[in-house]
Order: sequence, then structure tokens, then C-alpha cells
Amino acid sequence: MKNFLLIGAAGYIAPRHMKAIKETGNNLIAAYDPYDGVGVIDSYFPQAHFFTEFERFDRHIEKIKRAGTKIDYVSICSPNYLHDSHIRYGLRIGADVICEKPIVLNPWNIDALIDLENEYKNKVHTILQLRHHEAILELKDKIEKGPADKVYDIDLTYITSRGNWYYTSWKGNEEKSGGIASNIGVHFFDMLQWIFGPMEESIVDIKTKDTNSGTLRFKQAKVNWYLSINDENLPKTAKDQGLPTFRTLSIEGKDIEFSKGFTDLHTVSYQKILTGEGYGLADARNSIEIVSKIRNINI
Repeated sequence: MKNFLLIGAAGYIAPRHMKAIKETGNNLIAAYDPYDGVGVIDSYFPQAHFFTEFERFDRHIEKIKRAGTKIDYVSICSPNYLHDSHIRYGLRIGADVICEKPIVLNPWNIDALIDLENEYKNKVHTILQLRHHEAILELKDKIEKGPADKVYDIDLTYITSRGNWYYTSWKGNEEKSGGIASNIGVHFFDMLQWIFGPMEESIVDIKTKDTNSGTLRFKQAKVNWYLSINDENLPKTAKDQGLPTFRTLSIEGKDIEFSKGFTDLHTVSYQKILTGEGYGLADARNSIEIVSKIRNINI
């Protein structure tokens, strides 16, 4: 059984990490979040210590380490702009790290963290769950067995409604979240470059606070992509059904269904990490470069 810490326990994605820790047979020792609405911990680890002040959290961890408790992993679900700092903390206390997407906001952050991995002799892992999705694995296998010189036409649309709260939170601040492409698009961009090869060109057509769209050219694909958090952009079919989210990926006009099972992939990701088959800093680099370029393009 491995001992885990959790930084960012009150966020939307944190329960998936708690569930993954539990389902892989491990233990959550302590958690931290400046917001104290974390009753969900009771569903998984009611005995875990919880702190709203990082200094007290850090002091507790130092105390239990000196008493002989080994911290094996630090899971990070904090706001995007804090990932880099919290990853460094995990490495400094001698633990491996599992960090939510996007692992960092900029490619050069990855370079510095690789240096720290080598210095502290611990590993940084990230959650790239679409790489574990059955439909995506089947697609990757199909592309690899197909003609190597074929360039596929792809359309990607992801619209997930967000209310006014979004623009007050850190998520609505591009400097903190990385913008829409980083916040809701990075998993899709990672999946595309993983299957179709490295990015060769990025064109951005729309770049507003609630919508990004453009064209990405990979070695084996031309991707027209559209991301939005504005419910006005939902298609009529979704609006008529009262659905807040619309997601579609089509290749050569054929839809790829990958919505089902999406929320269960954190546990699979943890299983892979714990057996040495997870994804790390180098694996995340290409997608971070893609979203960084999108964010820094002026149109």
C-alpha cells in the first residue's frame, strides 16, 4: 500500500483522484485546499488529515516523515498556474508526483522539472487519460496499420457550458488557467498528436474569452477544431435535449464515439503509473507546446 498526499482537494476533478487512490488499494494520508468544502473526502478517506493553510500542511508532513511515515506520491489537482510549484514541492519531500492536466502552462517549465527529477531522483507523472480509452486505442492501431503517407481530415468540436462564475474564478484568467485551449482542449490535442504525429502548423481563426477555433496540421492529419464554453454555441440538438455539453470527433466524416467511460480513466491512469507504465513530463511536452502556441498567437 502506497501513501498519498492530495493538493487541491476541493476542485471538480479531485474526487476522481480520491477514487483512483482508493480503487488501486492505496491510502490518502493528508489533503490540502484553501477552501474547506471537502466533505467528499468522507466517501473515500474519512481518516485523512485536512488543512486549509499550506504552512500547517507542510509542518504536518514534515512531522510524520520524521516519525517514519513514507510519502510515496503527491497528487496535484490545484489550479493550473500552481501545478509547477506544487510539483516542485512533491519532489522536494522525496515523493513521486501525479499531476492533473495541463501539467504546466509552458514548455520551458517542463525542462526545469526534468532537471529537478534528475536531482531528486523522483518521477513526475501526468494524467493523459484519453490514451487509455478503448476507442482511442483502436483508432491509434488503425492509423498505425494504415498508409504512412495519408493525411486525414478531422473535425473536433467541444462545447461545455460555463456560467458567469467562470470569469471570476482563476479559470477565466488566461494567465492562471492558460486559456480555453489549455483548460478544456489539452487532452484532445494530446490525443491527436499521439496518434497523428507532431504538430507542423497552427492557425487560430477565433480567439475570444469564451471561444477558440482554428486549424492544426500534424504529420498525418489536418484538424479543424472548435472549443467553447458559451452555451449559445451549442447545436440545436443539444439545446433541445437540455444538454450542457456537446462533444464530437469525426475522421474522414466518420464519428468516433469516446464519451462513454471517460470518467473512469483516472483509475486506469493510476494503475498504469503504479506499475511503471504511466506518462511523464516528456510525454506531455507536445500538447503543452500546442496550447502554448495557441495562447500566444495574436489575431
